[in-house]
Amino acid sequence: MTSKGKQTLSTWIRPSDASAWVACARRVWFDQHQPTAHEPDDFNRMLSTLGLEHEAAILAKLESQYPVTTATSFEHTQTLIQQGVPVIYQGQLKNEQLGLAGYPDFLIRHESGHYQPADAKLSSSENKKAIQIQLGIYRRLLANKLPAMVFLGDGRTATLGDEVDAVVDEFIASMRAILDLPQPPSVRYSHSKCRICPYIDNCLPEFESSEDISLLYGIHGKAADHLAESGISTISQLAASSAELLPDAPYLKGYKRKHRAILQAKSHLTGEVFQLARTALPEGAWIHFDIEDNPLTPNRERHVYLWGFLLPDYDTGSFDYVWTDDESRDFDGWLGFLKKIEAYRSKFPSMILTHYSNHEKATIRKYAERYAMETHATVAWLLGQDSPLFDIQNPVLDCLVLPLQGYGLKDICKHPALVNFQWQNQESGSQWSVVQFHRFRAEKNETERERLKTEILRYNRDDVIATRKLEMWLRNLFR
Repeated sequence: MTSKGKQTLSTWIRPSDASAWVACARRVWFDQHQPTAHEPDDFNRMLSTLGLEHEAAILAKLESQYPVTTATSFEHTQTLIQQGVPVIYQGQLKNEQLGLAGYPDFLIRHESGHYQPADAKLSSSENKKAIQIQLGIYRRLLANKLPAMVFLGDGRTATLGDEVDAVVDEFIASMRAILDLPQPPSVRYSHSKCRICPYIDNCLPEFESSEDISLLYGIHGKAADHLAESGISTISQLAASSAELLPDAPYLKGYKRKHRAILQAKSHLTGEVFQLARTALPEGAWIHFDIEDNPLTPNRERHVYLWGFLLPDYDTGSFDYVWTDDESRDFDGWLGFLKKIEAYRSKFPSMILTHYSNHEKATIRKYAERYAMETHATVAWLLGQDSPLFDIQNPVLDCLVLPLQGYGLKDICKHPALVNFQWQNQESGSQWSVVQFHRFRAEKNETERERLKTEILRYNRDDVIATRKLEMWLRNLFR
């Protein structure tokens, strides 16, 4: 996982390019031709630290079972292989004919005398394309048929064999073509990927100046390519189209989707909000609900460390919550959540438990399965036909077209022409919350721990206040 102290060959194809390649072909080109210095954010720094800790734990486990030798160069790695040492740490492999260089965390001698490559990965799944490419290239560099091993973050050891060869072939062929290009390859905008890319300032002006249709919410890159082939290559051209005459495209078929795409183009150009339909929001006592969870537990079962609520009368003093310090108290937190729900139901018989997106409901279902409580009366009510749970994202997506590239809670609420609610901490977010929680867990000073907890609680309180502000904004629109 780490490449500290390892030689790099910038003109060769490396397994470490796989993550960038999966994200965007243009990112790979920039990494090779015009790399930019960028600092990882706190969340990615935390992941890097946890990854190194995971690798160190695997190294210690192997050292308790076998002699382990650290490789210092490509040549040293080959010498250690020829000597048949049991485990090589930080091996370095290359094939000049193929133009490949790779740095597996471990090379483990098989009883056949050949070596198996192995990597330590925080991921709980070996099916991620980047992992398959990396381990598949190590296998190719070793030129034997032994499966590669992945020491996953949830404690499992997975193997990858010939089934990954096809994606490895695709990666190598694509990388060779990309690296030979004199200019960055043509790509489409992706809101989820581009906004976190270090090269966004290189690409966004081009997307905007060309009015690239993929800038629009809901327009997949393949749909944009197909529309361009039909003569509709700009947002202005799409805005001037009619749904009846718009050709079918991947992910863009049927009158309803085409009509929405055209309105999305118009909204992008004018800032106008379009109402597709009216809806009646459910009547009752609304309680706004949001969770904060940690996906990086030892077994990778998400631990909800904060179940947050905003009760009537919806001021800052109406914030309520259930908190647990770590995953060892996970069941206590779950029971505390159910106890809160039962108390709210008694006080507010017409309770509407409002959340944004399906995450909260899906989490309740997972917790019910985790603790075999599907038939528990309160759980059955929460997940049943008469559930008080209400996803306030649904009327937004079903009824409105907004001048946004993403329809997340913060996208809508922070927009000055829409809800215009601002979080107290502008840097806060779900990943920010996980970072603060990990700092909370590691902190020994009680005063600092309380400060970190207070910051997380304040962020969650802003989240539920935001859903309340969104509710009021929607009521004003739909009245």
